[in-house]
Amino acid sequence: MLHLSAALTAYILTITALLGLVLGSFAACMADRVAAGESFLRGRSHCDRCGHVLTPRDLIPVVSWLALRGRCRWCGAKIPVRCPAAELLCAAAFVGIVLRYDVTLQTLQYWILTVLLLATALVDYDTAMIPDGFLLAMAADWLMFLPLLHRGAVGAAALRGLAGALAASVPLLVLVLVMDRVLKRESMGGGDLKFFFAAGLFFSWQSVLFLLIASCLLGILFALASSRTAGDPENPKAFPFGPAIAAGVYLSLLAAEPAMAAYLRLFLL
Repeated sequence: MLHLSAALTAYILTITALLGLVLGSFAACMADRVAAGESFLRGRSHCDRCGHVLTPRDLIPVVSWLALRGRCRWCGAKIPVRCPAAELLCAAAFVGIVLRYDVTLQTLQYWILTVLLLATALVDYDTAMIPDGFLLAMAADWLMFLPLLHRGAVGAAALRGLAGALAASVPLLVLVLVMDRVLKRESMGGGDLKFFFAAGLFFSWQSVLFLLIASCLLGILFALASSRTAGDPENPKAFPFGPAIAAGVYLSLLAAEPAMAAYLRLFLL
């Protein structure tokens, strides 16, 4: 459907980007409230400094931040640049999903997952904690779409997802237990392991290898870019692993299957 005509393609991508901006704003708000111990289901958006309730013109993704020059309309407090950055990132991520999967139920499922990945990454970056509620929502996203995407083969698809979840988490759990004993300290947080389990539900066990490699490489790159060490839960200056896992999951949604297929073809020639 996406490529029926140039006009239709432009229209779909524009709507997709706008939807991504809105849901990116929602993900950032949700992450901020969860990190602050507040409910994101109740109460209106407000300034974190003065508490003033924001009006609709203050909540237009990216545009409001630019119009206000990155400051609260009432108290002048700085609005973090990560707010429009998260909105733009989500818009780009949504477009990437549509380009990869067209206008399908699979796209809808991965849009929901993308919002949860972004929120999880933001909370982990702020608090070094991965909310169980977000991981349960990822599992619910996977479960909800099973009968819609795999009619007549729900059981096989469920087993495939569980195999991916176990392949992503169990070997890491064993490695972490060994490293904890050798290093005599925690080498990886339990939240990261649960994150890999929830993410693994969306992949075959073959694609999990791509996910693990991508997440580890991105973790190193993020740590180097921030001049912080990577993946040390006992070091308050360490770069949390959650954002790298989230980015690795998204990259795997786009590239894991074709990359693994190309890799396997090397051995079949």
